[in-house]
Order: sequence, then structure tokens, then C-alpha cells
Amino acid sequence: MKKIVGFVGWRGLVGSVLLERIIKKKDFKNFKFVFFSTSQVGFNNLYLNNFFKNKFLKDAYNLEELKELDIILTCQGSAYTNQVYYKLRKCGWKGYWVDAASDLRMKDESIIILDPINREEIIKSLNKGIKTFVGGNCTVSLMLLALGGLFKNKLIEWISFSTYQAASGGGSGYILELLKQIIFLNKSLNKDFIASKSILEIEKNVTEISKKSNFPKKNSLVPLILNLIPWIDEDRNNGQSKEEWKMEFETNKILSLNKKDKISIDGTCVRVGSLRCHSQSFLIKLKKNINLLDIEQIIASDNKWVKIIPNNKKSSLENLTPLSVTGTLQIPVGRIRKLSIGNKYISAFSIGDQLLWGAAEPLRRMLNFLI
Repeated sequence: MKKIVGFVGWRGLVGSVLLERIIKKKDFKNFKFVFFSTSQVGFNNLYLNNFFKNKFLKDAYNLEELKELDIILTCQGSAYTNQVYYKLRKCGWKGYWVDAASDLRMKDESIIILDPINREEIIKSLNKGIKTFVGGNCTVSLMLLALGGLFKNKLIEWISFSTYQAASGGGSGYILELLKQIIFLNKSLNKDFIASKSILEIEKNVTEISKKSNFPKKNSLVPLILNLIPWIDEDRNNGQSKEEWKMEFETNKILSLNKKDKISIDGTCVRVGSLRCHSQSFLIKLKKNINLLDIEQIIASDNKWVKIIPNNKKSSLENLTPLSVTGTLQIPVGRIRKLSIGNKYISAFSIGDQLLWGAAEPLRRMLNFLI
């Protein structure tokens, strides 16, 4: 008998990408499905009707209906999870909860899912009766996929990182606001103005426009276009953002490393003006001196999505940009070289689509794994 899967939060950014992937891979044939909504209960959704005729939306807060499901897959966010998850478990529901939100990641009852990296741990947890599985932080997942070979071979002593995270990492509101900022600047500038002014006058004018009080920046708080934001997520009151803290904490949980074996990982997370794809620069201290070709082979052989990019200008410009990776499952890793500070130190630069491998794809694969 086919399992019944309930989908919640499938209209948002991550949920939409997830649904696209499930439809593309024809996963729906493997299970029965019910679509839930927090705001449009009873609607026959037009988007869904393109694929599934007469699929009316059920109430995502109705515990009685949720209890009938074998699996709940939610991309609705932490507020929904905190309102429903614990009540549902308290009611005796024994099904599988698969979540994109962060609030359950650190609970002992949950496993962070990234099966190319921790498939064995997922299998062990299922055998132990664990029923809660949560997608990891996008930058953590992309880093582990990029450097998985080094992690699995226990070659990393520590990592210092700098991330360059896309607007979409903040949600659809960030993308729309970035586009509004483009429109705002476009309305204020014209060809005649650009043609008649010096470059310094143009620069000054654009800067003044960006600093206007009515410039669109409700989500980003400061302009993102022609700018960057050197802080992502909450302040942990120790000079570190929560996004930066997640890199070490989640990585060590995914790898099931204890205090004795844990890997130190720290750095700075920055929001930039690309639409999709998170980029990451790594300074890595290895536990031993390894030939550069061997390092590349270890990284490349870990999973089928990683692609080594030769460390030259042409290859880097063609293959190590957000535009070259957007919409794909590829994880290019380039700029790999030994650093002058010592033969155990290497640099690397990687990019991944955080809406795919960083969010939706681990959920889809976990769903199929449970099915």
C-alpha cells in the first residue's frame, strides 16, 4: 500500500523548487499525496490544477487530518513547525516529519539530512526509530558536498570561511526587493544623464539615490544593490552571527563527530546581490601535507555532483560564478592551491544553488528514501 504524504508550505521559494523537482523526477507516482495550506483552505489551487486535477487544499492546522498521514513534508517555516509539530507528536502521531526549517535541527530527536554525506547515519537513525528529519543550513550543505572527500578522509584540522550568499537565501522578499532597487535606480537615471556627466558625477548621483529614505530596503535594511551586507541572521551577542555559528555546529552534527574529534569551522557570512547561488571561499588547514593533485582527486571522487575547476583565470570566470551554476545540481570547486603560509594550508572556492542542494534536493531525496 502506498504511503500518504502531506505537503505544507509548497508555494514558497524552497517549496516551489521542491515541487518542480518532484514533478520533473516523476516522484508523485510512488506515493499518495495531499496538499495543505495555512491560508487557502478549500481552494482548488490553479497552479496545482495544471498537474493534479481537483486537488483541494486542506487545513495545515487540522491535527486530525495531519494524523492520517504517513509523512509530512513542510517548507512552511519555523513558526508553523513550532505550532504544529509538538502538538502532533503529543497526540501520538508516529509518522515521519521532514522539515526545511531550522528550529528542529539541533534537537536530539532529529537528524540533519544530506544523504551523499551522511547516508549511513540516516540508515542508523531509521533503525533506531527516529522519525524527524531536517534539511541543513544551505551553506553547510554546500560546503560538505564541495569538500566531502576531505571530511570523509578525516584530513581537515580546521576551516576558515567567507561566504557570499545570494538574495534568495533571505527568501522571496529579498529577491523582489533587489529587483525593486534596480527599478528605482533605473527610473532615476537615463542615457542623456549618463552621456552628459563625468564618471565621478554619475557615481555620486547613484550613491545619493541609494541613500534616499524612500529607497526600497524593508527586508535588507540597507541597500543590497551595488552593495553588500556583512551580517546574516541573528546576533549571538559574542560578535558572531547565527549563520556563522551554524557552519561549525551543524557540520559536526551531520558528520556525527564528538567533542574530541570535532572540526573547528568559523568565518564571516556576507549577503551579496546575486539572485541565486551561494559562493564560499575556504582557507583549510590539513592534518598532513598532501600533493595538490591528490587533493583534487579526493575532492572530485566523493560524489557525482562535484566538479574540479582548473585554477586559472579563464576556467574560473567561466565556471565559478553564480550565473554559471544557477538552476543546476553542480558543485564546482576551484581556486585550489597551496598557500604560502605553509604546506598544510590550501585555499578553495565553491558555488552551489542553495535552493537546490542547499534546500529542496535533500528533502526530496529523503522523501524518496522513506518511500
